[in-house]
Amino acid sequence: MRRTLKHGLIATALLLAQAPAAEAHIVAIRLGDFYAGALHPFTDLQDVLLWLAMGLLAGSLGAMRGRWLVALFPLGLLAGLALGAKVGAIAANPAVDAVIAVVLGLLLAAGARVPTALLCVMAFALAALRGAANASDLAPNTDRLLFAGGLACAGYAAITLIMALTLAFGGPSDSSKDISKDSSKDWRGIALRALGGWIAAIGLMMAGLAFAS
Repeated sequence: MRRTLKHGLIATALLLAQAPAAEAHIVAIRLGDFYAGALHPFTDLQDVLLWLAMGLLAGSLGAMRGRWLVALFPLGLLAGLALGAKVGAIAANPAVDAVIAVVLGLLLAAGARVPTALLCVMAFALAALRGAANASDLAPNTDRLLFAGGLACAGYAAITLIMALTLAFGGPSDSSKDISKDSSKDWRGIALRALGGWIAAIGLMMAGLAFAS
């Protein structure tokens, strides 16, 4: 039995060693530039984690504060993409992304009542940073207008849906109510805080990996 298992592991290792390199950015080839811009962020852990954290934080603060992100977040992505396309693709720094994830996760876990103006600045800066990082997928033959449109639509849909789901999960009677404000009395608020703690923990692991490499 052990001999058979050993032979199987050796055969698997040989097959993996002989496997050809995978071709990246197949989305752009198969679906076109618009869908390349829309789907590219969801292939990157940094985008997924940071967009989720920002949407959860904004949604937990209530609709009155979070609604500004519906317009600001896509605009920030477009601004960052334009900057990255003009000055050259800006490589994302994993350590910076990890620190941002930790900060957003801790704010959510602490139930911090972030002012509307500060929330808007944070969201726009984050979107610009990730938009510049997504400029790395722009090839010389890429239709930049279509790519930008896809990226902006993805940002709009993602941030709006995450905030809406957070508000629906919190179920406040008043749309302007801070969901995390009474988290000690409501299990849903506690769940959001716990999720913020998990996001901060993932950010710490990302930071460890970034500094280790």
